[in-house]
Amino acid sequence: MHLKFAQDIESLLKQLSSQPLTLGQILAETSERGFSLSIGLLVLPFLFPMPPGLSSVLGSGCFFLAIQMAMGKRSPWLPKKVAKFKFPRSFSLKLLQNLRRVNRWLEKIVRHRWLPIAENAYIWRSNGLCIAWLTILLMLPIPLTNPLPAAVILLLVVATLEADGLLMCCGYGLTLAVTFFFAFIGYALWQAPDLLPNFFR
Repeated sequence: MHLKFAQDIESLLKQLSSQPLTLGQILAETSERGFSLSIGLLVLPFLFPMPPGLSSVLGSGCFFLAIQMAMGKRSPWLPKKVAKFKFPRSFSLKLLQNLRRVNRWLEKIVRHRWLPIAENAYIWRSNGLCIAWLTILLMLPIPLTNPLPAAVILLLVVATLEADGLLMCCGYGLTLAVTFFFAFIGYALWQAPDLLPNFFR
């Protein structure tokens, strides 16, 4: 694997599958990179079917970390309940298998480029703000929509770790697109008595 993100996430998942670590321990081990790595680890399951009951813990953890990024924090913190969360071993093994599929796709689009943007002092906050907003959309109880905001969050996380300014800009554009998509769904649900009959004609 060529991406630092993929190497680090695979290493973490292997540890989780053999000796489960809490999210708090992962943050302590990964230092400042713990923000992006932990968000990536938390959001990765939303790309695939996952056991019930995990989405609220994973989503809230992602949101807390993203808000701290938006505030310019460099030392991550999680509430005790979330920090003590451990990935089930079987689930970690499944994620490890799926990670290779995700990595093959990411390697084709991620590059070390547009450094004036990637290394700008305000980009860290901007990425955190976008991730926090996408996490809110991610946690909305709308069936079959989780992969959309999850994929954009993962894109922003990888762009942050790999210093890919172009990919960050694409992530901002996709954040707007996903926002408009959810706004359309909200409008459609609000107007459901009028729109749904016409939709099924």
